[in-house]
Amino acid sequence: MKKIGVLTSGGDSPGMNPAIRAVVRKAIYHNVEVYGIYGGYSGLICGNIKKLELGSVGDIIHRGGTMLQSARCPEFKTTGGQQKGIEQLKAHGIEGLVVIGGDGSYRGAKALTELGYPCVGVPGTIDNDIPGTDMTIGFDTALNTVIDAIDKIRDTATSHERTFIIEVMGRDAGDIALWAGLAGGAETILIPEENYNMDEIADRLRKGQERGKKHSIIVVAEGVCSGGEFAKQLKDATNLDTRVSVLGHIQRGGSPSAADRVLASRLGARAVELLIEGKGGRAVGVENNKLVDYDIIDALAKKHTLDLELFNLSKELSI
Repeated sequence: MKKIGVLTSGGDSPGMNPAIRAVVRKAIYHNVEVYGIYGGYSGLICGNIKKLELGSVGDIIHRGGTMLQSARCPEFKTTGGQQKGIEQLKAHGIEGLVVIGGDGSYRGAKALTELGYPCVGVPGTIDNDIPGTDMTIGFDTALNTVIDAIDKIRDTATSHERTFIIEVMGRDAGDIALWAGLAGGAETILIPEENYNMDEIADRLRKGQERGKKHSIIVVAEGVCSGGEFAKQLKDATNLDTRVSVLGHIQRGGSPSAADRVLASRLGARAVELLIEGKGGRAVGVENNKLVDYDIIDALAKKHTLDLELFNLSKELSI
């Protein structure tokens, strides 16, 4: 394989740039040309493709977002859109493709694979909801962003003796809420994977007040409900004075953490190795700090699971 392409798709995540850098430099090290596809699958369809050199990825390892930009592309969900993409790849002589992104990005890579075009998926999403890997690129950075916000909000919650509800991202996965809530000492964590009991939450808050606790932090994953919706439910149940903070897209931005830079570098380089070995239709990940790869179709067939031991621990520590 002498020419490969790389694109980022779906929601951006801190660490995508280090992954792009790893793909480009690993490929060039092995005398393989690399072409950047700008704007995700949408850019692929319209042929927004440029050759990348070593200097193209200089000074990007510390930058958040993605230098290749990203976009949603409903057209690529159709066979016609996928065929247009393949025509563009063939026109540029690109023989294999590295796709960095989340679930939707993997579905596009799976479609190309089934049409006979070799792709390797690299898990880039803050949601940490891709099966087959312990961590996705961007998750660690997003966690640190949320924890920093929790620490700051706790200061004002203490000053005003209020209960603060913090809504975090994660789509249908509760990893960000769980990990950040545990690390930030939240009194209550709501995740989509487990139903919550308002009476139990109200009782925990009441017991805290009885022992002199004047403030609380509640972390709500967006896959459960909005922070505003939960605040109304809590108000009806307890009559507590609450404030809501929706962290939103701040969680996707910022310079990637050291952990994300290293993870992205390892996964991006391994994706190139697989293409050079002639292995398409794969996805890369890390399990127990070891690099793994598996069938990308299997990745989409499996369901992401959350560590419920951590969730139980968070409840034990928030008494």
